[in-house]
Amino acid sequence: MRDQVLTWLADNVPASRLQHILGVEQMSIELAHHHCLNVEKAAQAGLMHDLAKYFSKSVLLEMARNNCLEIDPVCEANPHLLHADVSAIVAKDRFGVQDEEVLQAIALHTLGCPGMSNLSCVVFIADTLELGRGNTPELEELRRISRQDLYKALWLTCDYSLKFLLNSRCLIHPRTILTRNWALAMSSSQKTQSKDHPADTVTA
Repeated sequence: MRDQVLTWLADNVPASRLQHILGVEQMSIELAHHHCLNVEKAAQAGLMHDLAKYFSKSVLLEMARNNCLEIDPVCEANPHLLHADVSAIVAKDRFGVQDEEVLQAIALHTLGCPGMSNLSCVVFIADTLELGRGNTPELEELRRISRQDLYKALWLTCDYSLKFLLNSRCLIHPRTILTRNWALAMSSSQKTQSKDHPADTVTA
């Protein structure tokens, strides 16, 4: 299937975007290894996450409506935000992907969602942190954290994106905030549990 997807992408996205997609695929694979997740699913979701990236606003809205997706005021004003959900539709309808975890990882890679799976977290993070995004100290630090603490990397990645959106005076979707807060709470909870239940020590 990978060759079919690559052929389709070559006809539907610019070369620069294809390089980004391959970067997300590669980082998704690497993070899946680090966090003991299904590598094949991570690769598939990474490769297909931007299938609808260059669909027109009218096509995105039409496909969203035809598939009964929620179109809130922020997405109505900026239909591009629907490309993640629509990419999942294309993955299912065009390439026959049936795995719900993979489809969710594709659909949630832009806005996220509280309670999303670790696989979805991986693709979300990889979309922002793949090597083609640059090698600033901030990005390198986020990449380091992503290999160690998935939830911490998720909320810090949200913070990174939110700073950009605020500086650009763009509309911010509420789900981005909800995802950030959920990931922060999950990361804090893990640290608390670790302190409350330290590893047993063996004494002679």
